[in-house]
Amino acid sequence: MRENPITVEMLLDQIIGLNFIQIAAIPLILLVVLEWVFTIIQKKDYYNSLDTLSATFIGLVNVGLSALLKIGIFGVILFFYNIIPWSIPTHWWTYVLCIIALDFFRYWSHRLTHVNRFWWATHVTHHNSEKYNLSVAFRLGWTQHIKFIFFIPVILMGFNPVVFFICHQVEVLYQFWVHTEYIRKLPAPIEYIFVTPSHHRVHHSSNKKYLDKNFGSTFIIWDRLFGTFKEEKEQTLYGITTPLNTYNPITLNFHEWKDIFLDVYKSRSLKEGYAMLFTSPSKLDAVKAEFKSFYLLEQEQLNMVDAKFIIKNAPKKSQEEELVLSNQIYKS
Repeated sequence: MRENPITVEMLLDQIIGLNFIQIAAIPLILLVVLEWVFTIIQKKDYYNSLDTLSATFIGLVNVGLSALLKIGIFGVILFFYNIIPWSIPTHWWTYVLCIIALDFFRYWSHRLTHVNRFWWATHVTHHNSEKYNLSVAFRLGWTQHIKFIFFIPVILMGFNPVVFFICHQVEVLYQFWVHTEYIRKLPAPIEYIFVTPSHHRVHHSSNKKYLDKNFGSTFIIWDRLFGTFKEEKEQTLYGITTPLNTYNPITLNFHEWKDIFLDVYKSRSLKEGYAMLFTSPSKLDAVKAEFKSFYLLEQEQLNMVDAKFIIKNAPKKSQEEELVLSNQIYKS
């Protein structure tokens, strides 16, 4: 336990003026408008008006949710920071180390959101646009804040909460510029180490060969190390594999949660309910088909048992009558 624990009030005092995301909000929106104007002048099909307005609305609501949840999130940070007796001294290299550590856990949490349906529901909003432009960076699901639990290990390493707060914002802001078609391939050393627009276009692609690839936030080296890297070699198609055909922000944020609830509700066993909640989205149809086949087979076996019981206990008839009855039961 820390001798001099930090309180939420103390933390809030220290980070006054350090909310870079709020400060950057207007410049980022202006950059979106600028890119949008360029696409109109150059007659590029990178933007859709309703899609962009929907993304901007989703982003603004997300900023509001972050503000509302700030005290709770800070409380969690401080709880775990205050229970450890060690801390990493704050120097210039502390920020570099924190960004690397945070990016490592962001890689794994991001990867989990693509292979686990529950967590995919918190992230799918970011992927359901069929366009790829700077406004897509605003499309962050309204339930994505629960992913914060994956960053607790970074706090337990002993990074000062102010350092963590700053580095987390740097990570989020870095993601903005990679959502564009205008920047193609960059010099090889940059492409090898950092996440670039080329890498992230692959991640947003619905092309079969590109699915579940390039999860890195700032560094692409995690994908190279853990086998999820894919180089951009063909034109990408964007969106999710089952298009929604809507710009309604409510639907875009909660359609997967609704589908999960219905699938779990209709489940005929705890095992099926668990699978409907936590299976990989890419395997969902196959898992559903497997359960359907299992229950059909089980029903057929029960029908056969019932048929045999009926035949065995039926009044004695002639051999010809028994054969007709047997055929009728099995056909039913």
